[in-house]
Amino acid sequence: MKKVVVTREMFDETIEYLEQHFLVVPNQSDRTIARDELIKMLHDADGIQSYSTDRVDDGLLAQCPAIKAVCNTAVGYNNIDVDACTRRGVMVTNTPGVLDDSVADYAIGLMIATCRRMSEGERYLRAREWKTTYLKQTLGKDVHGATIGIVGFGRIGQAIAKRARGFDMNILYYTRNRVAPDVEEQLDARYVSKEDLLGQSDIVMLILPYKPETHHFIGAPELARMKPSAVLINMARGGIVDDAALIEALRAGTIWSAGLDVYENEPRLNPGFLELENAVLSPHIASASESTRRAMAMTAAKNLVAALSGEQPPNLINPDYRNNLKG
Repeated sequence: MKKVVVTREMFDETIEYLEQHFLVVPNQSDRTIARDELIKMLHDADGIQSYSTDRVDDGLLAQCPAIKAVCNTAVGYNNIDVDACTRRGVMVTNTPGVLDDSVADYAIGLMIATCRRMSEGERYLRAREWKTTYLKQTLGKDVHGATIGIVGFGRIGQAIAKRARGFDMNILYYTRNRVAPDVEEQLDARYVSKEDLLGQSDIVMLILPYKPETHHFIGAPELARMKPSAVLINMARGGIVDDAALIEALRAGTIWSAGLDVYENEPRLNPGFLELENAVLSPHIASASESTRRAMAMTAAKNLVAALSGEQPPNLINPDYRNNLKG
């Protein structure tokens, strides 16, 4: 029977499903597995159901020659060296589609919390400093009628735009490949350059994938181009924003505030963020509704079953892996 390793705690139904097909090595205690131990666990494994915290690279694959599939329980896969997997004939999959609406919901919530200073207000209340109400108390920015610039306009970006229409927002977007005119018309969204989006938007929403070419896509020059009254929301991936430059911009008032769900080197975020009142911080939980996380776990498991059963998995990222199959 083929062996698979599941690196993090999964829902019981996911483990039960995998056990119908494989010898499963689970991690239901959800302990942190050191890299050396993980390599030992994977040495004779045929597949791995990984999580975004697991680094799968050429060094690991070299010591785990039996692996045929790496199935990530996430839509992003920058924790996986896809090129290395392809060179070694290893399939890589992710879980697109199932989390679009949950992430879009959270993006709107984080945007409102940031614009209306909800976290700051809660800290004020919990510290028992609220003694009275006055006219200029915790003044925020209106969301309704504001101009939102969405960077990245795939499924999640479009789902955010759909929700933004309900707030009568003026919707701008920038993406590498412009969407079809009927999509623009349906969402009442206007394509602009990166520079124009940064300069015109009251709220800049990041939802683009992390790749080498998007590393520090937002840095000091981009932050300086934004309005001093602007809000930055990062729903994408750590590394897309230069966190040190963002902290400096928030301290200096280059932009008004930021709402962040992702960070460079997470979970070891830059401690400068913790000193800022004008930043709303959350721990990479945009997809963390129960139904969505259950769907993500099962989607990854189904990818793994298909991959190791001789079928093409539904969410295959690297079809060129076939060119490097041995035997």
